[in-house]
Amino acid sequence: MQSKNVVKAVDGRGAADALDLDTMDGSSDEASDDKELISSPRASAAARRQRPARQQSEHQRQSSERLSVDWRGDDRLMLEAQRGDVEAFGVLVRRYQQRIHRVSLHMLRDAAEAEDVTQDTFVRAYRALACFDGRSQAFTWLCRIAINLSLNALRARKNRRASPEEPEAALDASKPASDEPDREAAERQLARILYEGMDRLSETLRTTLVLVTIDGLSHAEAGDILGCPEGTVAWRVFEARRKLREFLTERGY
Repeated sequence: MQSKNVVKAVDGRGAADALDLDTMDGSSDEASDDKELISSPRASAAARRQRPARQQSEHQRQSSERLSVDWRGDDRLMLEAQRGDVEAFGVLVRRYQQRIHRVSLHMLRDAAEAEDVTQDTFVRAYRALACFDGRSQAFTWLCRIAINLSLNALRARKNRRASPEEPEAALDASKPASDEPDREAAERQLARILYEGMDRLSETLRTTLVLVTIDGLSHAEAGDILGCPEGTVAWRVFEARRKLREFLTERGY
C-alpha cells in the first residue's frame, strides 16, 4: 500500500496529487528554455550552456524543499494538518505507515486485515484531526487508533469463528529459504503454538505483549499508547509471559 493511496482515500479531491512531491520535474522550465533556443538563434549556444546549470539549481531547490518538509517535527506537522495542509498530513503518513502496519500485522497476523487497518487508521486520523489536542505524540495517537481497530477486527473474527492465516504466511513471507528445513519446520511449529497461546490471552495482555516484546516499544511508550503507568505495563508483560510458559508446558515444550 502506497501512502498516496491512503491519502487519496482520505481526500478524494486530488489530495494525493498534493502529496506526490516527486512529480515536480521542472517541465515548464524546460519548455521555456526550448522557446528561447528557437526564438533567439544567436543566443542558443549560451542558452545551452546555461540550461544544465539552471536545471541543476531547480533540482537542488526541489530537493531542499523536500528535505525541509521531511524534517519538520510531528507537532508542527500535526498543527499544519489541522489547518488544512494535506501535504503535512501526507508526511506523517509516509513517516509512520510502516510502523502502524507492523503493529497491526502483529496484532492480527493477517496481511489483508492489517492492510485494511493501516489504511483505516490514517483515514480516521485525518477525519479526527480537530480532536487531536497535542497531549500525546502523533505516533502514540495513531498507534492507539490502530490498536482499537485491530481489536475490533479480532472481535469480529471471533464472532464469525474465522481463523487468521498461518503465522508464517503473514509474518515470514519475506524471509529467504532456510538451509536447515528441519529446524525451520520446528520453529514454525513452535510459532503456531505460541500464537495459539497468545490468542488465549486477554486483550490487554495480548496488546501489551505485542507492543513491548514484538514491536520493541519501551514500557513508557507502551504505557502512553495504552493509557496506563509503566508499572502496569511491566506487570502485564510478566503475566502474559507466565501464561505463555504455562501454555507451552501443557503442550510439551
